[in-house]
Amino acid sequence: APTDMAVLMGLNQNGQSINLSHGLQALGVTSPEALDRRVHQSRPKLTFAQTFPTGTHAMWLYYWLASQGIHPLHDVESVVVPPPQMVAHLQAGRIDGFCVGEPWSASAVKQNLGFTLATTQAIWPDHPEKVLGCTRAFVEQHPNTARALVMAILEASRFIEASTENRRSTAQLLSAAQYLDAPLDCIEPRLLGDYADGLGHCWQDPHALRLHGAGEVNLPYLSDGMWFMTQFRRWGLLRDDPDYLAVARQVQQLDLYREAATAVGVAAGSQAMRSSQLIDGIVWDGSDPAGYARSFKLHAMSDSSPLFASR
Repeated sequence: APTDMAVLMGLNQNGQSINLSHGLQALGVTSPEALDRRVHQSRPKLTFAQTFPTGTHAMWLYYWLASQGIHPLHDVESVVVPPPQMVAHLQAGRIDGFCVGEPWSASAVKQNLGFTLATTQAIWPDHPEKVLGCTRAFVEQHPNTARALVMAILEASRFIEASTENRRSTAQLLSAAQYLDAPLDCIEPRLLGDYADGLGHCWQDPHALRLHGAGEVNLPYLSDGMWFMTQFRRWGLLRDDPDYLAVARQVQQLDLYREAATAVGVAAGSQAMRSSQLIDGIVWDGSDPAGYARSFKLHAMSDSSPLFASR
């Protein structure tokens, strides 16, 4: 049954990637322009994977494809694949590309099975990503526990970002079998912001994965939650416009977060909205969510029923 949820805090910004297969690389499809030509001039359709139809991976993939003139629900096939299985699906030729978090993108590059064509921070620098979520009932029944959870994670995220050595030790921990069970050299570089795309380009990413940012990462901005709703509307996952601001105020637990942040000495921030310019030059600031959702040339809002990716 539908259940009211609550977002207690943001856990990170940035850090996802869109990778294409080695097969496409061999055909010279190594740029957005080449991908656009391949998609519109050839059949059968290319198949792209994301992790859930309403998840962040899907929204970044759809937004990026659309920014390149590719309709993500009409011009290509979109399928759901769990993150740890992405590389295997790419290797087996079941998919032509994917959008996923680390370390799976780096793993594909390391194994020479694909290359990184775009990072999600190139789509939206310092974009919202994972959150600490729970049911709304849990927050209402156990506010002190919810606050303590936020405080603990704030302290952990602050520790990780306090030094390069702390990031390295975190990467080492994550590589263990009981966590990611992945090679350290697929985790540590991108956690440190060191990127190699598999095409010979290497760079230090100024908008690499952030876990704290003096609290900027962790504040559950109303506008962040509203943005995802605009994309659900854009791609036919919502039939009608919700009351964007009212829903965000109900879900994003700003007051509880600020109480927890203040208790551990993290700047709580007074703003509930933030303004960002995305890859297509469009500015999102939360001021007109319904108009924003309708402003895109490529969309699925006119469809009679929601379009979900294949499972």
